[in-house]
Amino acid sequence: MAKLSTLTNFLDRLDNAGIHYSLSSIREGAVMVGVTVEEQRWEIEFMSDGDVEIEIFQSDGEIHDATMIEQLFQRHAESE
Repeated sequence: MAKLSTLTNFLDRLDNAGIHYSLSSIREGAVMVGVTVEEQRWEIEFMSDGDVEIEIFQSDGEIHDATMIEQLFQRHAESE
């Protein structure tokens, strides 16, 4: 139960601070809290064994137009 309270205490702190977040799961036995603030995206994963892993993505502030959508598919689509 202490492991779950680590997650719920963190969510309470986000709520109290007025920081919006989303919950997801991309790995078995882990809950990811996604937080976007200013020019950063934080991914905080709470593992079933009690570990916490954090990855922070920083924006360079550059805004792109719709042509970037094609680059997304060219670079990352699976080959047929």
